[in-house]
Amino acid sequence: MSAADRPVNIVVLGDSLTAGLGLPVGDAFPAKLAGALKAKGIAATIVNAGVSGDTASGGLGRLDWSVPNGTDAVIVELGANDALRGLEPGLTKMALDNILRKLADRRIPVLLAGMRAPRNMGPEYTRDFDAIYRELASTHPVVFYPFFLDGVAADPKLNQRDGLHPNAAGVDVIVGRMLPLVEELVVRARAGRSS
Repeated sequence: MSAADRPVNIVVLGDSLTAGLGLPVGDAFPAKLAGALKAKGIAATIVNAGVSGDTASGGLGRLDWSVPNGTDAVIVELGANDALRGLEPGLTKMALDNILRKLADRRIPVLLAGMRAPRNMGPEYTRDFDAIYRELASTHPVVFYPFFLDGVAADPKLNQRDGLHPNAAGVDVIVGRMLPLVEELVVRARAGRSS
């Protein structure tokens, strides 16, 4: 099998939204994303590197072992716990910036999934936190998806009882909306292999 034909190995580095808290393994975002890519004829292995409760700094701390050699691309989905805990947005941004720099140094293309602060955190915090992802996307060559929970957040039909974590139907919505950008990530990953 040539390098171009090998399945693309994608790691999803995230928190409980990636890990699939409260869901059967097959309904978690990485598993459903793998199924959606397969349905499009795209050979990909999706590794679930989601840790419930993880912050952006936690993701940075485990980056090297969560993203082993041989990884072709990474989806970064971190920050929700930072916002829920009211962590200083500058800390979150610095951790994410370091993650993106380290992956760029390893020439691993990235899809950055943005997050928004809960609206009850106040207008200043919300503004500063929500800006993190746009600013990072403007300074790093990432594929950018502005809000991981787009179309799902605050919809009781698409979330579990806690109102924070998507149910299986919610995960389907996320996968459907992100799929075109994941396809772009796959193209970048394959191009990186041949260069």
